Amino acid sequence: MILARVRAVPEGFVRTYGDVSPGAPRVAGAVLADCEDPDVPWHRIVRADGSLAKGERQRRLLLGEGVPFRGERVDMRAARIPDWAVAAGARTTSRRRERPGQAPRAAGAGNGSGRPVGRGPS
Repeated sequence: MILARVRAVPEGFVRTYGDVSPGAPRVAGAVLADCEDPDVPWHRIVRADGSLAKGERQRRLLLGEGVPFRGERVDMRAARIPDWAVAAGARTTSRRRERPGQAPRAAGAGNGSGRPVGRGPS
């Protein structure tokens, strides 16, 4: 199950050890450490704070996929793929993350409430 969750992370995105093994992130680390399958994208799994368990090697692989960094850590707000997107099989290169069925908004439009700006409660 853990390896299936790791394989489901699309190129250019990351998940945390806790995302792929809720409640037991160290188990995910142990599974990945023991995995010898070269097709498992182990480098897309990072610590919750965006730091890397495998250092420069992991960083090079992630940068090669376009994963954004803030200093030495992955920019988790931009690169962490949400559960709903993994479940939906998202394969996107866009950094914008709209929920399924949600119409994209123009940059800066709205206030996040889903209602037009300037109107009272409906």
